[in-house]
Amino acid sequence: MVHADATAGRQDRTPRTVGARSLAAMLPDPAQARPAYRHLAHAIGELILDGRLALHVRLPAERELATALGTSRTTVTALYDLLRENGYAHSRQGSGTWTALPRGRAAKGVSRLLRPEDPAIDLARAAAALPGEILSDTLAEIAPQAAGHAGTLGYHPYGLPELRAALADRFTARGLATTPEQILVTSGAQHGLSLVLSLLSRPGDRAMAENPSYPNALEALRRAGLRTVSVPVHDGTGWDIEIVESTLRRSVPRLAYLIPDFHNPTGCVMPPDDRSRVLRAAHGSGTWLIVDETLAELALDAAAPVPFAAHGTPETTAEVVTTGSMSKTHWAGLRIGWLRAPARLVTELAAQRVATDMGGSVVDQLLALSLLTRADDLLPAHLDRLRAGRAALADALRVHAPQWSWRTPPGGLSLWVDLGAPVSSALAERALAHGVRIEGGGYFGADPGLFENRLRIPFTLPPDTLTEAVQRLATAQADALAPAPPSLRSHWIA
Repeated sequence: MVHADATAGRQDRTPRTVGARSLAAMLPDPAQARPAYRHLAHAIGELILDGRLALHVRLPAERELATALGTSRTTVTALYDLLRENGYAHSRQGSGTWTALPRGRAAKGVSRLLRPEDPAIDLARAAAALPGEILSDTLAEIAPQAAGHAGTLGYHPYGLPELRAALADRFTARGLATTPEQILVTSGAQHGLSLVLSLLSRPGDRAMAENPSYPNALEALRRAGLRTVSVPVHDGTGWDIEIVESTLRRSVPRLAYLIPDFHNPTGCVMPPDDRSRVLRAAHGSGTWLIVDETLAELALDAAAPVPFAAHGTPETTAEVVTTGSMSKTHWAGLRIGWLRAPARLVTELAAQRVATDMGGSVVDQLLALSLLTRADDLLPAHLDRLRAGRAALADALRVHAPQWSWRTPPGGLSLWVDLGAPVSSALAERALAHGVRIEGGGYFGADPGLFENRLRIPFTLPPDTLTEAVQRLATAQADALAPAPPSLRSHWIA
């Protein structure tokens, strides 16, 4: 059953202030570089561009931040002056200093999805291309169907009925009985997550998230004003379910975001018994579970897991929302995703949606429907390409970076590589000069300052390209051992 306040209108957000201690925890030690105020200003600019420090948030008073950082107020005054000069902050008479986006700069949430202007090998976006002949043949196939819709208005807030039915059938075939009324077609899984956050949460609510996790989902939680409580996921052991249960019991989060299938970025798969325990614990705490199954069908060494909600009872799965997408299994350019939820919640989400988006493209949904009905024929070839890429990436790492370590995931799209030292951000900066675009492991952290020893390296590119990319990373590695020069390059993650 939907919580009584799930449908309550979004309340106006009161002005938000970042605490001095919270901000200090995200910033480097002022004593590590001189002049300290420039070092700190660069770090705050990066946090703003990356979305880890939201826009239009009031910064701490100078004296408070100086105390939290263990530096002088003069340093913080110079820091704020430089932020204002560079457009990352502005002041209001009598109301403090507020974060801002400089003119001409795009937030990384936007820029990281744009086509790179440089010719670098792109290892920041874990998604595969769709073979051109499949796309052209499918477009030709759906042309008559699209023409048949031309005489209609084309608005489908719930999604094209035929596509909703096909998605419901696919859930049922995977082991979770589903009706079309439980399906909402969205513009990708991220769109579905944003709709759910908008309806089911309010600023200040707690949200449980894995650490590490998918950066764009973490950013969505932050932008919704939620207070995240993190639970660790280790690439060797996966989830500590006792910690998950304890967090649900003690923190009583409003919702929890999980990636149980070939977890992004660790590649772990949550065991069936643990899934049942999480469902029972979430039901006990009244927590909505948002289960991201975007990678669920990318099983490379074993059978694909059955849907998460199939491990519970009707009672324990009444507050579970499952999101999915064709971005990882077919092509991100389709922008077709979905969510499965109780039928009543789907109705409320559709009502929420029409305020900004009255429905997806009919042509895209017809294209997705055609590809989905042939998924059992198309997916094996896609998985074979991923296996070849994974093998080539692993071979190249053994040859060119033998000091790095990783665990081979049973599915998914990437390796979570341990560099053996906290140099991933520096390596990412240096790698671009060597023609490789990648992001440091810190972008996957729910909490600041973690995973500087990690890189997520996708194996979605052709084997020869992956081998060349690793050779370039190995060449850049020695440079990365020294601090990288300050940079405000655009960051890219998908």
